[in-house]
Amino acid sequence: MDCNSILRKYSRYLLIVFNFLFVLTGVVILSVGASVKAYYNEYNTFLDDKYIYASDLLIIIGVIIFIIAFFGCCGALKENACMTQTFSTMLIVIFILELIVGIGGLVLRHQTDEMIDKALTSTLQRYNTPNNTEITKLWDTVQENFDCCGVKKYTDWENVTSTHGQLPLTCCNFPPGSFGNATCSGTSQGIHKEGCLEVFSDYIEGHATTVESVGLTFAIIQLLGIILSCYLAKQIRSDYETV
Repeated sequence: MDCNSILRKYSRYLLIVFNFLFVLTGVVILSVGASVKAYYNEYNTFLDDKYIYASDLLIIIGVIIFIIAFFGCCGALKENACMTQTFSTMLIVIFILELIVGIGGLVLRHQTDEMIDKALTSTLQRYNTPNNTEITKLWDTVQENFDCCGVKKYTDWENVTSTHGQLPLTCCNFPPGSFGNATCSGTSQGIHKEGCLEVFSDYIEGHATTVESVGLTFAIIQLLGIILSCYLAKQIRSDYETV
């Protein structure tokens, strides 16, 4: 039995196995997309909408994969050339979408430092001012979560009019129970001396890297499914023509 005959005999079983793995990739992609979206949503005021769109696209791809897997399994089990060809076409669409996500994640990762610097700098003067409650709360969240203060250094707050040169309480770590009566200054023992730009950018870049890696890695994996499904569709048509 030559190599072509072996591939012809087992290609549909390989495609069924691939579909099982394909569904698992859908679960991973959907989970990663939902997780990254949740992380980004917490700081969405400081982020460009493109970060949210990238995670949304991952979620959409994960959902579509479950639908596509149905055509792949049915086409392989019933040896239906039309369904198998439909599966191949949909895989190509998914392949393109994952490439877009991967490349988008790469671009966003390289733009993160500049975007975060601009967002933090432009909102610093709006801290604790009327009608800017969300920005005030977000600054406090970032400084608490990342143990940082100001954009590049805690002294950035000295020129902020609304705080009268004082540091926000979230710039310092306080012993339990003392937060309400405490004050934070450059000489406080628990002050966060590191600026938020570097640590916050690293956090956002890390998730952009995850989006990039998932998009590009699974795009490569889809190539195997495209090859298998196209080959199986060709063999099914060949069998019918022979008969």
